[in-house]
Amino acid sequence: MKRSASPLLGGLPSPFNSGVTLFDPSEAASPLRRSKRQKVEVKYEETDDEESTALVTQKKKPTKAKMRAATASPSNSAAGATASGSSTPLKAKRVASPRKPKLIPQALETPHPAPARWRETYDTITEMRARIVAPVDTMGCGRAQLEETVPQNQRFATLVSLMLSSQTKDEVTSAAVSKLREALGGSISVDAVIAADENIVSEAICKVGFWRRKTQYIKQAAQRLKDDFDSDVPKTVDELCSLPGVGPKMAFLALHVAWKVNAGIGVDVHVHRITNRLGWHQVATKTPEETRLNLQSWLPTELRPTFTGLLVGFGQTVCLPIGPRCDNCELSDGLCPSAQKVNPRKGKKMVEATSLAGPNLEIELDIDEEKPMVTSDGRTTSPLELLGGALTIKPESE
Repeated sequence: MKRSASPLLGGLPSPFNSGVTLFDPSEAASPLRRSKRQKVEVKYEETDDEESTALVTQKKKPTKAKMRAATASPSNSAAGATASGSSTPLKAKRVASPRKPKLIPQALETPHPAPARWRETYDTITEMRARIVAPVDTMGCGRAQLEETVPQNQRFATLVSLMLSSQTKDEVTSAAVSKLREALGGSISVDAVIAADENIVSEAICKVGFWRRKTQYIKQAAQRLKDDFDSDVPKTVDELCSLPGVGPKMAFLALHVAWKVNAGIGVDVHVHRITNRLGWHQVATKTPEETRLNLQSWLPTELRPTFTGLLVGFGQTVCLPIGPRCDNCELSDGLCPSAQKVNPRKGKKMVEATSLAGPNLEIELDIDEEKPMVTSDGRTTSPLELLGGALTIKPESE
């Protein structure tokens, strides 16, 4: 709809065009009503024939994009404010302070007492482990340094192996470390990791758990070591834990293996699980850190360097997370309160099933020889007699 002129303005016909009406703003009792979308300015220019002609120009409001662009360049705004002599100072951008490393607690306020018969239990586990070769013995984090010749690279390779071992089996970790060493040119060093492309590191360690995140952690940790620690592994737990992707367990084990520093106990899921099963805590611990602080209260210092590997291997071969082999464990004779009793006459029997056609099949049946079974004709018999030692499968009719 066409906007009508205000009745307060006096209109004069244009001498050039009868369809145009000129208005003199000086005769208005009140200023023009400004549109929300347009800003109107009226200018007058003198023509050659000394007749005044009103030139109307329109200014549009700045768009949001222009406003964002103006605010996005603080240097230009600051220069403009200085040039215009504005006395209002610009608000300086706040710079975040560097993150302070979180201190790792080393002891409890009230030491945890030593559990009863712990030494007897420890010696029994040591005797069993002497007869068992566990994955941690041949593929643990301590093996990574053996392939390096430079001491500085030996310590860094140990740290990288520990970072890769989180939530990953030793077999997978060992293979990833070997593949990474090959991808970096034969040696795992700080400079080689920094110079390597991120995709090269990712392809080498892609079999470990959370490999994308660990790739970033390894790259960032290598840069931190170069900038803050002269391209070497730190010698304190707090400094190690300040590196990306490094926790207390890795820090204590890195000090044991890389620097031969006995600063504490590295507690992983195996140590946490086994010590709780053995009842070595007055109140069952919920986290590995709680377990570590309890153990450090009473475990002799000279046993700490080998304690983690001893229990990890025991947890990998005997005290499994699911289905522990209590029947093969010497602690089940009263040293372990969590030992499960296994009926020696009840177990898995291997039954071979043969067929007239097709491949041979092997079926595992968990049966109880003492429990009688009733056949379809009402006769009572034992499971082994009922099975007859074999099953016959008739081929399907064509």
